[in-house]
Amino acid sequence: MGLFDHEARQFKFDVLREVAVHTYENTLTPNIEDELAYKLIPTTKADFRCCVYKEREIIRQRTRLAIGKSPNIRRKEDIRPKQIVQVLEAACDGCTIKKIQITDNCRKCMAKSCVSACKFDAIKMGADRAVIDHDKCKECGACVKVCPFHAIVETTRPCKASCAVDAITMDENGIAQIDEDKCINCAACQSACPFGAIEDTSWIVPVIQLIKLDTPIIAMIAPSIQGQFDSATLDQIKAGIKMLGFSDVAEVAVGADAVAWYEKNELKEKMAEGIPMTTSCCPAFLNLARQHFPTVYEKNMSTMASPIIVMARMLKKKHPQTGIVFIGPCVAKKQEAMSDGMFPDVDYVLTYEEVAAMLVAKRIYLNEIKAEVRVESSVFGRNFAFGSGVSKALVQAAAEDGGIVIRSEYADGCLECKKQLMIMKAGRFTADILEGMSCKGGCGNGPAIIDNSIKVKVRFDLENAPYKGKKIVDTVTKYGFDETDIHRHAAKEIKSW
Repeated sequence: MGLFDHEARQFKFDVLREVAVHTYENTLTPNIEDELAYKLIPTTKADFRCCVYKEREIIRQRTRLAIGKSPNIRRKEDIRPKQIVQVLEAACDGCTIKKIQITDNCRKCMAKSCVSACKFDAIKMGADRAVIDHDKCKECGACVKVCPFHAIVETTRPCKASCAVDAITMDENGIAQIDEDKCINCAACQSACPFGAIEDTSWIVPVIQLIKLDTPIIAMIAPSIQGQFDSATLDQIKAGIKMLGFSDVAEVAVGADAVAWYEKNELKEKMAEGIPMTTSCCPAFLNLARQHFPTVYEKNMSTMASPIIVMARMLKKKHPQTGIVFIGPCVAKKQEAMSDGMFPDVDYVLTYEEVAAMLVAKRIYLNEIKAEVRVESSVFGRNFAFGSGVSKALVQAAAEDGGIVIRSEYADGCLECKKQLMIMKAGRFTADILEGMSCKGGCGNGPAIIDNSIKVKVRFDLENAPYKGKKIVDTVTKYGFDETDIHRHAAKEIKSW
């Protein structure tokens, strides 16, 4: 779903835009939460919630996240710098709290199977149908299974249903809670929540502040940015981002070419040993393996750093006094940047939503920009943006370097990633390499995309069609990665901004 098709995401964007404007104009006051709450909801009529006061509180909590704070500041422990994905309490209570419910399909039958099946005496017969005493109900689902009319339904809240690692529970008030020891920051829950009650912490304020101080900063753009901004070409997007105040804009697809080129060498070694390997460019997939499948992580995970880390290291080697900001559709990349310790390869991460807010704040219209065409990478590197693009690039790199036959398996989304990692842990994985992407369809369908992924893919393919002949080795030779550290390191202590 695109940004402007979802009313909650539209509100999020409105908040980000206003925060960007105030930061650029040096008018970000301590009362910004209240100011935006009344500016964005000026009337006394509620449009989406029970009352206008709740709607304003949600805006306040969105504003706190937009300026890099915890949305719910009640206790010290609410401030958790490691946890990028956070719950807006005021927005969360719109969800149904009762998991087991009896519908109008109940015929109040004579068998009363539901009453017999309940071990907690939670179901009685009412005037028109069976009723549940939710104080007694343990949500075991026994009544659901035995009802002959299928009149009792079990509804799992969207956030919990989307979580592959069971990191979401509900507190005594029915508000979602995220277990950061389990959470892999994939933001599947963020995409699934129809109320926009789960969102990511933003670094839009410190980035704009650094720009205003004339700090040299290179923006690195993810391959999936191509086609995101309506009919704007990739070169127009790059030119527009540079106009925001960045000293230069570089394609992470260059780093993707490098990863594919060097990773195929590691894959050859693994294949010779009869050990299957996994890719390591998706941070949420890497988190899934590291936190929940540690033996697979140690034995099978590629040692390659992700394309953004490889690219950042190459750029910082050439420009040691320059900051690096990655721009992409991925929330987990924010946590990846935070894991680099006190001297990170990537200083900040912005999403497409946040960059769009900055462009609107500065009144930069991408379609009107005259931009020079500059092809930095191969189409294979750019295709890291979509599912199976990584393994296809590995096959291409191997073909350019003598050729080996590679059998690949693509895991589409966190649930499939989990399934394939379980198979690998059991020793039953039969392919040579597992490409795991936490977002279904790949990065081009990430939680912070601007436009519908299908439309984006069409634009992406049309613009890249003339450059299909460009080889991966040409990129690696042109930019030179021989002196760049291309391997990932153990995650360091999470830094607090």
